[in-house]
Order: sequence, then structure tokens, then C-alpha cells
Amino acid sequence: MPLGTLDRTPPPFFKQGPSAFSKLVFFSALALFLMVADTRLKISQPLRTTAATILYPAQWLLMQPVYFGQNAGAYVSTVKSARQTEDEARQKLALQALRSNQVEHLTLENTRLRKLLALREQLSVSAQPAEVLYDAADPYTRKIIIDRGLAQGIEAGSPVVDESGVLGQVTRVYPLVSEVSLVIDRDQAIPVLNTRTGARSVAYGDPVTQGGSLELRFMAANADVLAGDVLTTSGVDGVYPPGMPVCRVAKVERRADSAFARIQCNPVAQALGARHVMVLKPMAGAIPAPPPEEVASPTTKRKGRP
Repeated sequence: MPLGTLDRTPPPFFKQGPSAFSKLVFFSALALFLMVADTRLKISQPLRTTAATILYPAQWLLMQPVYFGQNAGAYVSTVKSARQTEDEARQKLALQALRSNQVEHLTLENTRLRKLLALREQLSVSAQPAEVLYDAADPYTRKIIIDRGLAQGIEAGSPVVDESGVLGQVTRVYPLVSEVSLVIDRDQAIPVLNTRTGARSVAYGDPVTQGGSLELRFMAANADVLAGDVLTTSGVDGVYPPGMPVCRVAKVERRADSAFARIQCNPVAQALGARHVMVLKPMAGAIPAPPPEEVASPTTKRKGRP
């Protein structure tokens, strides 16, 4: 059979509907019409609203893992930022309280200086913040461990205070931590000054009485000490800066069979609940050295001898 006589049209089985080109033209015209109609008449707005309403539960359900991850990350960052802000605020509060706690002592000292017509320069005190890690393991002492040591320049004998007053003294220093003996420890003694009378005395730690207090020993039975008196550091020991609150007199017992009064005091610092403290430099390095002793004059020659 010659090739020219072959029918190249597809059989009737494949002839179904219009051609592909006709479909392209029709649907392109329909799409253009719908776009123009939607722009002018807003006919697709109800359809979009209905579709969005139907698909919203599925969309909300699929977005929950994303929201959970975002909220978890924001919560962690917020808690971290809040803790950092709290630590900074506590450190600033302790530093400000350290400066304001010297008002009573300065008032008393200025009164005496005006009477004597003399002035004395105040000793500057440098401090650094620290955090209490835990209490010491020894149940017979009152000691805490702070997160500052030799690496941060802590020295043995450094005073430790909180936002209320004197907390204790550094007794042992390690490379990264230090041990602080609280004012209520039985081995601690602090020279104090009564802000009402100006009398000096020494407060000793008494860890047994009422869970921890201080005691003024060797005070005469007729000493002018009343309940409620505030005792501050006197500064004569060369360790604690003067004028820092130490304790408040809680009870005074005067007995006829004793020449000394029993005076019990409560510490003003949070001896059993402190968390953020300030470590001060010892005052020994700031106190001027005593004047050199005069050279003894040579012995005079005795009379009658060359």
C-alpha cells in the first residue's frame, strides 16, 4: 500500500472533546474573566471567607508545635533575663545599703569632731559582691561558703556584710571559694559602739540561744544599756569599717548576785538566710602606720668619771 494513501488522523476512540489548544484558550479567557470580575464585583470574597473558616481548625492544629517551640524559647530567655536582673538589683541594693548604714555613726562622729574642732578623713572601703553557696558541714559552728576566693582577690579576715548589716568575717580562703564565720559563731568577737550612748564594748557570738544571737560580756550591772539600742562597729579592731550595724539589744538582765549584766542581742543581718553579700577589704591596710619610736638618747656620763 502506498504511503500517501494512509490516513494519519487518530481513530475515533481517541477523539474525545475539543483539542488541547481550544481548552487553553477557553480556560485562559475564563481565568481572565474571573480576575476582572473579582476585582470589580468581589464575587470570590464569600468563597474565601468560607474556605478560611473551614480550614482554620486544621491550620490552628498544625501551628501548635511551632507556637509551643517559640513560647518555650521565649520562656527560657525570659527566666534567664529575670534572674540576671534580680542578681544585679540585689548587688546594687547591698552596695547602697552599705553606704547608707554608716549614717548613724557619721552623725555621732561629726558631733564629737565639731566639739574638738578637728577633722579626720574617712577611710575608703572597696567591696565586691558574692553569693552564698551553702552552709558549712560542721554542725557546731555557724559558717557559710561563698563563691569568691583567691582568684578574685579575697583575703582572710575580710568583713562580709549584707543589705542589713555585718554578717561575718572571712576565716579561710580557697582558690575559688571562701569560708565565712558568721557573727553568731562562738569564736567570733566584734568591737561595737552603742549609737545612743557612745559606749564601746565587745559582742561575742552565741549560737545556742534562740538559734543564734550575740552577747555583750563583762558589762557592769549598772551600765547604760537598754533594750532596743543599736550597736554598730566601732572600727578600733582594724577589721570592720566603723558605723556598720551589727546587732540590736534584745534583753538586759541585771542580777543582784552578779557584778555583770547579761545582755543578749539579735543580729541585724540575715545570719541564717543570706544569699547575696558584699566582701569588704580589711581596714588594717587602710589604717596609717604608727609613728616611729623616738631614738633613745645616749646615757649621760656619770659625774666624777671621764
